[in-house]
Amino acid sequence: MHLISTRNSDNVVTFEQAVLDCMPKDGGLYVPADDADLRRWILYIDGKTSFASIAGALTSALINDEFSPIICETIATRAFPFEPVVKKLEDNFYMLELFHGPTGSHKDFGISYLVSCVETILTLENKHAIFLDVTNGELGSCLARELRGKKRIKAVLVYPEGSLRGLEDRDLVENGGNICAVEVDGTEDDCHEIVKQIFADREIVKKYGLTVANTANIGRLFPQAFFYTFAFSRLKASVYGDIYYSLAAGNYSNVVAGLYSWKYSLPVKGFIIPATDSLTVDVMGNCQLLDSVVPVEKRLPANPASPSNIERLENVFKANSLMMKNLIFPANVSENEIEDACKELFMKYHVFADKSTCKAYIAARKHMGKMEDDDCATVLVARDDPALSADFVKRCLGEEPEMKEGVALALKPYKQSKAPLSVYDAFDSLISIIEDLHASQIS
Repeated sequence: MHLISTRNSDNVVTFEQAVLDCMPKDGGLYVPADDADLRRWILYIDGKTSFASIAGALTSALINDEFSPIICETIATRAFPFEPVVKKLEDNFYMLELFHGPTGSHKDFGISYLVSCVETILTLENKHAIFLDVTNGELGSCLARELRGKKRIKAVLVYPEGSLRGLEDRDLVENGGNICAVEVDGTEDDCHEIVKQIFADREIVKKYGLTVANTANIGRLFPQAFFYTFAFSRLKASVYGDIYYSLAAGNYSNVVAGLYSWKYSLPVKGFIIPATDSLTVDVMGNCQLLDSVVPVEKRLPANPASPSNIERLENVFKANSLMMKNLIFPANVSENEIEDACKELFMKYHVFADKSTCKAYIAARKHMGKMEDDDCATVLVARDDPALSADFVKRCLGEEPEMKEGVALALKPYKQSKAPLSVYDAFDSLISIIEDLHASQIS
C-alpha cells in the first residue's frame, strides 16, 4: 500500500513510513495512492466473521506488499479482543455501536490498532518511537491502556491543567510505565500550539522518532474503515436494498474512513451527517465543502495536534466533485431537535444516546423521509458510550445510563504531584522531556 500527500502526489511513501513519520513535510496529510478492489474479501465474510478476522483480512489485502498475512493477522488479533455491535431498531433501521471497547470510546478501536501496528513495525525494525499528543481525556485514557506492557513505544501526553483522566500510577514512566504526562498551566489551544511547533521542526521529529496517535496519523484512521465492512457482514443476509450510514461529523475521520470503504468496493449508498460549518448544505440541498474555496497550496500546514480530515475528504472527490453530492448528505440540525431526539430514541427503542448520536439520528430521519426505495436501510452510528455524556442524557431523560467499570475508570480524574509547566517555557521543557525519554529508550 502506497500513500501520497494531499498536497503533493509525487510524495509517495509506504504504509510503514506514513505511520512512523505521520506528517508530510509539505504540510498535507497522507492518503491512499490507489483504490484497491476488495470485493472478494468483502463478499466472502458473513455474520459469523469476527471483527478481528475482518481487520486482519483487509489489512493483509491492503498492505501485503509490506507485511505477510501472518503479521497482518497478528496485528489485528492483538488489537481487537473486542468488537462493535450491530442492533436492529426496526425494519431497515439499525444501530452500529462503536463503544464496546475498554474505555467506552470509539477511539479504542483506532488507538488499539495503531499501537499494535507500530509496536509490530518497531520490533521488526529494531526501532523505538514516541507518541506526542494533546489530550483532554479520552485519547489519554485509551492510549494509557493500550501502551501497558509495550516495549518500544512511549507517549508524551500534553494536557491543560486539571484535565487528565483515565490514567493509573503504573502508567507513568517514573513507575515503569510508558506515559509521560505533562500538565501545562494554559488552555487546550495553548497545548495544541506547543505540540504543533515541535512537529514543525523536522529535525526534532526525525531525531526522536515522534509521531501522533490521533487521526492525523493514517494508521489511526485506517482501521475505522473496518467498521463499515463489519456492519455489512451483519446486514448482508437481511438487507436487500441500498445501505446508508448516518453519523456525527466529528473531525470527519469516520466519514473519510467510510469513503475509503466505498472506494474499496464495499456496497455503500451514502453517508448522512449533521451539517457543519465546513460541510454544509447549499441552496439546492446538496453537499457543499466550504473549505474548498481556498486552494491547498495557500493553506496553513495541517495541524498534527488537532487534526481535521476535511482535506482528506476533498482528496476523495477532487477528480469528480459531482460525486460528492451523491455520497454525502448533510442535514441541518437544531439544538431543540437534539434533545427531542434523545427522548425519542429512548421512548421508541429504549436506547440511551449521547449528543452526537442524537444529531446523527435527526439527520437520518430527515434523509429517510426523502428515500424512494422502501428496501433501503439506514445504519445509525453511535460512537461513544452514553455514560460518557451522562449529564446530557440525564438532562433530557431524567435518568442516567448504566456506567460500566471501564467507562468509570476512563472518567476518573488523575492528579499528578508535579507542578504544571508554564505555558511560556513549555516548548523548551517538552524538548528536554522528549530528549530524556528517547535516551532511556535506546540505553
